[in-house]
Amino acid sequence: MVRIDDFDYELPDERIAQTPIEPRDAARLLVDRGSAAPEHRHVHELPDLLREGDLLVLNETRVIPARLRLHRATGGSAEVLLLEPWDADRRTWDALVRPGGKLRVGELLYAGDTAVVRVGERTPAGDTFWVELVGDDDPVVLLDRHGEMPLPPYIGERLTDPDRYQTVFAREPGSAAAPTAGLHFTSELFERLAAVGVSSATVELVVGLDTFQPISTDDPLLHPMHTERYRVPPETMAACENASRVVAVGTTAVRALESAARSGGLSGRTDLFIHRGFDWQMVDVMMTNFHLPKTTLLMMIDAFVGPRWRALYEMALADDYRFLSFGDATLLDRHLS
Repeated sequence: MVRIDDFDYELPDERIAQTPIEPRDAARLLVDRGSAAPEHRHVHELPDLLREGDLLVLNETRVIPARLRLHRATGGSAEVLLLEPWDADRRTWDALVRPGGKLRVGELLYAGDTAVVRVGERTPAGDTFWVELVGDDDPVVLLDRHGEMPLPPYIGERLTDPDRYQTVFAREPGSAAAPTAGLHFTSELFERLAAVGVSSATVELVVGLDTFQPISTDDPLLHPMHTERYRVPPETMAACENASRVVAVGTTAVRALESAARSGGLSGRTDLFIHRGFDWQMVDVMMTNFHLPKTTLLMMIDAFVGPRWRALYEMALADDYRFLSFGDATLLDRHLS
């Protein structure tokens, strides 16, 4: 029987990276070698670690300033974290709202004297709300004016440069969290990878609620997965089919590719839950950061490389690697399992 404790480990607060490293590709990279000893490398060494014919697949979703710190007409504070737009003009959103138990349907939330959000009903999932952005401003303008980058709650430092929570290849705005493995890449690194025969392609997956929520059930297989919108361009799928190896950059790229392979649809919504016993169809190698304990993301790593993830994490903790969104990365090969 699978239990949540199978995906637990002790993560000291001081090991959680609070600021991004400079330059981006200076992050450390723990390279999985299966039964052989892992290698301690750096992201800028990827051209020496990947092979001619490999294909990097990147999630091009763009983070929006989705956190709105507002107040009620009574003066009490409120916070809205926009998760995903549900109409073409980006007026209606699925959102996390605090204090969710006190706000009334139809209540307006303000920034200063300006009404910004109207609270709606709870969504069918029960833990988020429908909200509407109000006023005459275009939603993009409104968010630029009143929103802030939605850094994860375990990051206490303010980000002086919002672009550091954005990949250099981000295009499609819509996510409330960055595909953080992609934060390590630079334009110069892509040029060096191309020079050794490593190409790249993109997918889109709008990062959803499971990025923010730990598993709350003793049996993690009972954890309800929220759906996320994904898109795999036909040219990306064709490139994957012709690649020597598909190297997914981040868990979101993994979910997009494996969802497309499993469903046969190149776009749509996915609630794919990747855990032990998963039948991998697309991804050969994964580059990903270190993840929180007791999360679906760590369960995906367990499904990819088996129980040796624990030894990799123990080694990283012992050797002062930086963890989570602004931390270091791993390079994992499932064929070594």
